Amino acid sequence: MNAPALPPTAQLVTLSQAADLLAQGQLVAMPTETVYGLAANAENPQAVAQIFATKGRPTDHPLIVHIASAAAAPTFAQDIPAFAQVLMEKFWPGPLTLILPRRPEVATAAAGGQASIGLRLPAHPQAQALLQACAERGVQGLAAPSANRFGKVSPTSAAHVADEFGSAVPIVDGGDCAVGIESTIVDCSRGVPIILRPGQISSADLNAALAPLGLQLQAPGSVQKSAPKASGTLEAHYAPRAKVRLMDAPMLQTALDVLGEDAKGIATYSRAILRTPAAAVLRRHMPPDAAAAAHELFAVLRELDAQGVALIWVESPPDDAAWDGVRDRLQRAAAA
Repeated sequence: MNAPALPPTAQLVTLSQAADLLAQGQLVAMPTETVYGLAANAENPQAVAQIFATKGRPTDHPLIVHIASAAAAPTFAQDIPAFAQVLMEKFWPGPLTLILPRRPEVATAAAGGQASIGLRLPAHPQAQALLQACAERGVQGLAAPSANRFGKVSPTSAAHVADEFGSAVPIVDGGDCAVGIESTIVDCSRGVPIILRPGQISSADLNAALAPLGLQLQAPGSVQKSAPKASGTLEAHYAPRAKVRLMDAPMLQTALDVLGEDAKGIATYSRAILRTPAAAVLRRHMPPDAAAAAHELFAVLRELDAQGVALIWVESPPDDAAWDGVRDRLQRAAAA
């Protein structure tokens, strides 16, 4: 689906202007291939504090730090395990965040005070250009959670960011995000690789890369040592104002049949073709391909929210692994 038009309140900036602002300790919304991020100098605690305040995010909830190259990882991380190096080589640049042991006294505020730090090297060309321009200005990494209010639907276009923050946050317009959901997160801080959040890079992809080392991904609760907090892993997250409910296709059709012509304030998002005599029901078709569904998911939720519906009934994604990222986001949206 097409992104909404940029509102007149949007404050667009060039890459050079954005890099200057970030070096000065200001916030800038930046595009990545996953979602737009609300960026600040990861090593400037005052700038990082602006992220938490602007989003309304708890300060102990860590931020992912975006870097210009894998060579910059030791600026923030220490004792990087060999399996993490393998994942960097295989999947960076790309939608993969690695949780690594943090260097003491570095990016403490961005890490939410934890002993670990989440690092990512994005693949979006403008994100890479911005990170490189920032590095040339002495900014080695950008803390950049999604550019939206805490717990709400992530933005996948510059227009979405402007809808959230108006002219308060300058934006680098990089077009629609290609992936559309946040990065896969792998915890590499506890001696074995542990998947904390699914995304476009699947468990199968990760296990294939780890196999030559005799390793495979572990579940979050499989290791005794306490898990670090990570972005986007709260039970309730990614939520529109409307209440989201997941149902299988027969249940969805039954619910519409029961309401009949009286159905109002309802939207559906499904792969199945649904029938209803109620003209007020907004129906959106979910692509049968997981990647296509991920690409448009947040934009669809935002568009239906803008229509003022009270309920969004979503057909549950298939059980296969390709849909893990979409299923994760929908389950958390429904838990809100």
